[in-house]
Amino acid sequence: MTARHTLSNAVNLDSYWMPFTANRQFKAAPRLLASAEGMHYTSTDGRKILDGVAGLWCVNAGHGRKSIADAVQHQLVSLDYGTAFQMGHPLAFELAEKLADMSPGGASAGLDRIFFTNSGSESVDTALKIALAYHHATGHGERTRLVGRERGYHGANFGGMSVGGIGNNRRAFSAQLPQVSHMRHTHDLARNAFTRGQPEFGAELADDLDRLVTLHGAGTIAAVIVEPVAGSTGVLVPPKNYLQRLRQLCDRHGILLIFDEVITGFGRLGTPFAVDYFGVVPDIVTTAKGLTNGAIPMGAVFVSRKIHDAIVQGPDSAIELFHGYTYSGHPVACAAALATLDIYEQEDLLTRGRKLEGVWEEAIHSLRSMPHVIDLRTIGLAAGIELASRDGSPGARAYDVFVDCFEHGLLVRPAGDILALSPPLIAGQAHIEEMVSILSKALKRAK
Repeated sequence: MTARHTLSNAVNLDSYWMPFTANRQFKAAPRLLASAEGMHYTSTDGRKILDGVAGLWCVNAGHGRKSIADAVQHQLVSLDYGTAFQMGHPLAFELAEKLADMSPGGASAGLDRIFFTNSGSESVDTALKIALAYHHATGHGERTRLVGRERGYHGANFGGMSVGGIGNNRRAFSAQLPQVSHMRHTHDLARNAFTRGQPEFGAELADDLDRLVTLHGAGTIAAVIVEPVAGSTGVLVPPKNYLQRLRQLCDRHGILLIFDEVITGFGRLGTPFAVDYFGVVPDIVTTAKGLTNGAIPMGAVFVSRKIHDAIVQGPDSAIELFHGYTYSGHPVACAAALATLDIYEQEDLLTRGRKLEGVWEEAIHSLRSMPHVIDLRTIGLAAGIELASRDGSPGARAYDVFVDCFEHGLLVRPAGDILALSPPLIAGQAHIEEMVSILSKALKRAK
């Protein structure tokens, strides 16, 4: 690491315990960002860094959008906070209505009841609790088992960690939720390497749910939660007909199906939601990230009217769901979200990925001959570049390429020995070509 990333003034790095970071490694040679605009960050030493990951899968409309900043500023001085407990403010209802109008799967899907959270992790825990509450309300309180998937990521809270299936995220935390099971993941390098779009093989992996039904009994299972495209583990695309088969199995056994669209929601696949891309409608959809373009923390859970109406009943004065957060539907977050949705609509960003998908696919797959590359996966404006692991040091090669790319003006995201890319939806062909050029040179330099 060059000395350029040392701080020019005496800023103490010790106090901040950084999330999902090798803290000692980072603080020995920090990579610090000072500002951002459009497709680029600017580092503290004045270098332009092309954003290849939309911040963290969230800055879909690009950085520094003035209309979002203006909306936030206006809201801060008009209504900075209002509790959502037994009170309300107009923006929360306006945003919920707007989201309902654009809900996953369209009006016929009925996913038009919106519960606000502050992050993807909170959206997942909310969805799991709603699933359990639904079965309790309908007289099936014995349905308490939750089913996740190996290599799945559903946030860092206890619910999401428990149904998640990434070993390092679970290993140190033994007190996880009871009655949680996991299906097999869908990654099949032997049969599906270098896939463009959905792999041909693996629909039968959905039948792993039947194994859990046989083991535990269908009447004990409340919900299955999956990412339509597993993003954090390295962009694992579902095989053709896998999600359709999973939907059928859930219907057969009376199990709710939850799609975690924290990453895929709001245009990542070239459709508003993955529900629209794959044509499979779940019972609950979790979102966050792109909802506010990353400007203000916020999440939203889309719930079917059937589930909502089963829970929201009883005496008029009774609280129907004892769940929520201090900052649910925060007025400043609502303002940021409404401004973000306006940008998406005005610039057709929710479908722009479909127009660029071919260019993106060709560019990423041009890396097939690069050293160490053992797989390439693309869908929408997302890609996973899987590298051969270095003997005795899994993840080290991808990390070195990540650092090399940053040194040469590109931000990518390492996940084990996989590099994930998910640029802002405003990316153009020249940006894509620049990303691939920097990546190819970094791969050639990698040891």
